[in-house]
Amino acid sequence: MIRFNNDYNHGAHPQILEALARTNTERYGGYGIDPWCEKAADEIRKYLDCPDAAIHFLIGGTQVNYTAISAALRPYQSVISADTGHINVHETGAVEHCGHKIQALSARDGKITAAQIEEEARLYRDSDIPEHVTQPKLVYLSFPTEYGTIYSLDELTQISRVCREYGLFLFIDGARLGYGLGAAENDVTMKDLAHLADMFYCGGTKCGALFGEALVITNPSLNVDFRSYIKQNGAMLAKGWLLGLQFCTLFENGLYFEITRRATELAQQIRRAFAEKGIPAYIESPTNQQFVVLENSQMDALAEKYIFEFEKKVDDTHSCVRFCTSWATTQEEIDALTADIRAL
Repeated sequence: MIRFNNDYNHGAHPQILEALARTNTERYGGYGIDPWCEKAADEIRKYLDCPDAAIHFLIGGTQVNYTAISAALRPYQSVISADTGHINVHETGAVEHCGHKIQALSARDGKITAAQIEEEARLYRDSDIPEHVTQPKLVYLSFPTEYGTIYSLDELTQISRVCREYGLFLFIDGARLGYGLGAAENDVTMKDLAHLADMFYCGGTKCGALFGEALVITNPSLNVDFRSYIKQNGAMLAKGWLLGLQFCTLFENGLYFEITRRATELAQQIRRAFAEKGIPAYIESPTNQQFVVLENSQMDALAEKYIFEFEKKVDDTHSCVRFCTSWATTQEEIDALTADIRAL
């Protein structure tokens, strides 16, 4: 069976394993206070044009999301998110567990707009009873979104403008950041994210690392005592150098961008194969996640050789499924899948 069900079904890129083996007998200080975390942060800053950005290495994406959000907000403040946002549908209420309401807005192709955010912010600003409702204070976006779509630079610029006008923090979930940056249609850079958002992160778990995420904080006010929030939320790794070493390996020579761009290119081959067969996309995605509507018989036929993700039932005879490439996907796997798509 060939897996296309997610982008974290392999261990780690060989260069990371080599680096871990090479340094295995060395000794470092704990909790992220070590030369590898320092060097990794410096490597990431090279892409930001923001020398004062704080870089923190955490264990996983959900931990980054609820730690960053809980650190940014007071107890009566809430988060604006797409209704399809990861924090709203895939994190078991982690943000709500921290005491913050998610104000879910109706998304189109996984995205929300500056106009929607402004409308929500105005409702609170113009309320006669603000002390009776939660105060929206942070906007959560994903790049790419849960449906593999990406925000354009103009869209992010408009959202950032609204956030600053209404005093909202902008936080961008980058669990699959590399796959979005590597899309042919993308016009956003990490430098843009650093200047438009207050916080964003570079995903490692889904982008070639064994585990780990690198959170970038460009708003100094959000970095105050942030390591205390990391520790309190169980997201601080005692052997923190294992995270720093991985991100240093990914970023020092551009490996992060190379392997994720390749995965996105391979996903576009899947996209074209389905289109040529006349199988419609559920949502058009330029990144490594491809959502298509299959006849149930087609879905069953492909499931004999491939593991992919069932998303939802479309009608009695059709289903939406997801095929996801990763940094470890090979051309041979793509060739096998596209041949079987053509044979449906």
